Amino acid sequence: MSDTGGEPEATARLQKLFEGHRLTPTQRRIAHCMVRRAADAPFLSSVELAELAGVSQPSVTRFAVALGFDGYPALRRHLRDVVPAADAPAESESAYNEYQQAVQVEIDNLRHLSSVLADPAPVTRAGRLLATSRPLLVLGLRAAGAQAAGFAYFARKVHPDVRLLDEGGTLLTDRIDAAVRAGASTLLCFALPRHPREVVEALEYAQGQGLTVVTVADSTFAPVARHSDLLLPAAVGTGLAFDTACAPMLLGRMLLEAMCDALPDAQARLEEFDAKAVARGLFVE
Repeated sequence: MSDTGGEPEATARLQKLFEGHRLTPTQRRIAHCMVRRAADAPFLSSVELAELAGVSQPSVTRFAVALGFDGYPALRRHLRDVVPAADAPAESESAYNEYQQAVQVEIDNLRHLSSVLADPAPVTRAGRLLATSRPLLVLGLRAAGAQAAGFAYFARKVHPDVRLLDEGGTLLTDRIDAAVRAGASTLLCFALPRHPREVVEALEYAQGQGLTVVTVADSTFAPVARHSDLLLPAAVGTGLAFDTACAPMLLGRMLLEAMCDALPDAQARLEEFDAKAVARGLFVE
């Protein structure tokens, strides 16, 4: 993938192109792939794009038509006209084996995340929202469960009341109701593909109860977007049998950092924990 100075602008223009269109899950997958490969998108054939997105070539054609073009060639011509891009990448990925390709995809995802974070305001705002919520709800089901659990584990060291929602079912709304009665103002959601229906429904319910929803998702086109007050995108890798999520994990740690910055007693709590850990011999040096 080309690493050029124009890539953030290319990404922004691609996202604008997709806004306002009702895309199917398959089409959102294609859109997400194009955003992730923004610098290369104008040079990809429909077959190459289909392979990268893990969809069929006819799906790419239908995607172009859904955006209002006669077909994929017309979409690609449009991209070459409006999306700044460098020359086709000099380094061929064909030299990598499948494991190296997976690593390269994650490197690209992290580069894209870095470009998005050139504006730190959304993460800073999210940190304040998380810090002031008492209690703080953290939601993550199925594939996103590990991300939510990891965030909650560390957040509890500095935040006085963190409640992890990692099980679906009818009790999920009950636990949201209980948190709202206790004074919760914010719910942090980690949402990764495949997106469970009950996560979308839970976010809709949470908003209906007056909670502000902050979501870490794989794409701005994820199904949870319409029920998120603040969505922070972090792409996942799709080249292996199971998706890889380095960028969402790193973004979660950044949210922890922003939350700590907004908690006046965060450092004191960490020092207290360290002192108790030493006294208890909690860790092996």
